[in-house]
Order: sequence, then structure tokens, then C-alpha cells
Amino acid sequence: MDRSLENYQEEIFAAGLDGAVPALATDLSRLEDAARSRLRPEVFGYIEGGAGAGDTIAENAAALRRWRIVPRMLTDTSAPDYAGEVLGMRLAVPMLLAPVGGLGAVHADGELAVARAAASLGVPAIVSTTTSATIEEIARELARSGAGAQYWFQLYWPKSRNVAASLLGRAQAAGYGVLVLTLDTPMLGWRPHDLDRGFTPSVRGIGVGNHLSDPAFCAELAEPPADNPGAAIAHRAEIFGDPSLTWADLPFLRQHWDGPIVLKGILSAADAERAADAGMDGVVVSNHGGRQVDGAIGALDALPPVVAAVGDRMTVLFDGGIRGGADMFKALALGARAVLIGRPYVYALGLAGQDGVRHVLRALRNDFELTMRLAGRPRLSDLSPDALVGPSC
Repeated sequence: MDRSLENYQEEIFAAGLDGAVPALATDLSRLEDAARSRLRPEVFGYIEGGAGAGDTIAENAAALRRWRIVPRMLTDTSAPDYAGEVLGMRLAVPMLLAPVGGLGAVHADGELAVARAAASLGVPAIVSTTTSATIEEIARELARSGAGAQYWFQLYWPKSRNVAASLLGRAQAAGYGVLVLTLDTPMLGWRPHDLDRGFTPSVRGIGVGNHLSDPAFCAELAEPPADNPGAAIAHRAEIFGDPSLTWADLPFLRQHWDGPIVLKGILSAADAERAADAGMDGVVVSNHGGRQVDGAIGALDALPPVVAAVGDRMTVLFDGGIRGGADMFKALALGARAVLIGRPYVYALGLAGQDGVRHVLRALRNDFELTMRLAGRPRLSDLSPDALVGPSC
């Protein structure tokens, strides 16, 4: 394989000569089963579970399966290049780590282990509002772990405008380059896996580090968090999301953020058009991994209409069931500029910490690059809907 590309496959085969095999499955869809048997049931349920009966999770997978790749032969793929630019940032491969909260419940090092793995491989990490380590601590870990590390900040917009402004200011000062506003979670969806065990990380004081360290948040408390952590956690839950937000509130973000702004949770072309009209820089086509609305449209089914509506006006990213290189291929062929990776890296974090996250990123990159080459696509620009057959073909 071209040495400019990922050579994880070669490393695995070379190690096999000495009897060594990978610690984690190279079929990333199998990480869920491994995590089921090794993680605490409430933690596994928190990662794996979705809204209601899990129909939207199943639909994300089904939507990906409905599209099929059409390989082309006798295409020169001897010098491929899969680097691209997203919102002014150069990506060696078009993938990012999705924001996932409460990772301190999954592994003791939580977000810091993820940061080290992402930065060491040059994969941008989208850091959640709901982390145990603070915005600043994660930024420092990212900066230490990789030259030119790229990191984005995801905001759950709280009811308190003072707290929202403070979180944005802190993230900007810490060097986060892109703001990702999650729209689909003004409150938590009905999640039976968590409800049946009475477990969600924030209620246990996990993933609340940014709020409990925030001066604007602390100013709203009668006592410092250290003196009354229960009251602080309760107030954090009270202001977590703001269901009163509308499109008219978006200018607030521009007043408090200088860089690109991306809206996550878009599933309709009409909403994508409103985002473009509002001057946003991008959208993430996503149903929150099926965790918010049961029975929602599969994310990949929502992607083509959104790309058709705004793909020439703003950056369209995709999040929804990516488990392998073929899934990446399909989303990119349908117009996404990059994809977000969620549950696989979280399972791997719980199974093997930082090394597990690195394994997922390396395996996914190598799988994607091989899929591209074997399908006769030496560059990202060679991808288009013509590379697939599917529901609309």
C-alpha cells in the first residue's frame, strides 16, 4: 500500500507472523457485543440505547444498507489522495469524532484519553459540553498530544444566556476552531435503557465539569459547587436545555463566536435552507444516533435532500450509523464533506482506553481507503451519487 496512506492492515499482518492479533475486532460493528459483556450494564446501556423501542437506530443502519457501491475497474489508484478541507481545516481523511457526553462513566480517563488518541492521528475531535474534564483541560491535552491538533466545541444551549456566553467565551479562548450547536436535544428523549436502570451520567455528577467550573454558572448558585454539589447538579439539570429557542435566537451565537458555526441535528431540507439563510456555515445531518426521536427518518435518507438544498451554500456533514469504510464511502458519495464517528470509538474507549480509540480510527481510515481504491476512486472528487445504486436510482 502507498506509504502516504494508512498501513494498519500491513502492521496487523506483520504482527500475526509472531502470533499477535489485534486486541479489538477490526470489524467495528462487533465492538458492541464485546462491550456488552465487559462494561457495566448501566454504562453499556447508556452507550447502546436509543429513544423508545430503538427504531431510529435500526433505521440508520437500514438506510446505509439500502445504498450499494458500484466498483469501477482499470482505474489508476496507485497514487490516491483522500485529504480534504472542511471549514478551513485540512483533514487527512474526511472523518471527525462526534461529541459524546459522559465519557467519564465509560473510562477513568474519559475525554482526555479520546483527546490524546484523536490528536495523535490528526483527527478533529468535537468536544461535548457535557464532559468531566473541562474545556480548557481537554484543549491542553489535545495541544500536547499532536502537532496541529484540531478541535471543535459542541454546545448544548442552556436556558441561562450568561452561562451560554461564558461557555462560548471559554471555548474560544481555549482555541476551539468551530462551534457545533446541537439542536435536537432541548431535553432528553425517552430512553428506556437508561430509565430502566435509573442511570444517566449527569445525575451521578459525571459530565458536569464544564458547568461546575464555569463562573457564570457558579454565580447562579447559593453555594459553591464544592460545598453543595447536589444543588449544583440539580441547577445544571434545570438549565441544561432551552426548548424556547427559535431561529430568531441564532444571532446570539454570532455575537459570542468568531469562527464557523455548524448546526447539528438537521433532517429536513427546509431546516437546512433556514440555516443557510441565517448565515450558518454548515449543518450536520443527524438524528442524534437515534437517541432523541423514536421512529425518525434514517440519517442517510435525509442526506440527499439536504445536499440538494444547501450543498452549494454551506458545508454538509453526516452523522448516523457509520461502522466501516463502506458507510463512509456512501455518505461522502451522497454529498457529505466528512462524517462523524460516534458509538464505535466510545465502545473502544470502554474496552481499551486511548489505545482502543486509536484502533477504531486507524481501522476505519484503512478500511475507507481500501474501499475507495478497490471501487476505483483515487480521489474524494471522484465520489458522486453515480458511485452508488439505491432507493432513488
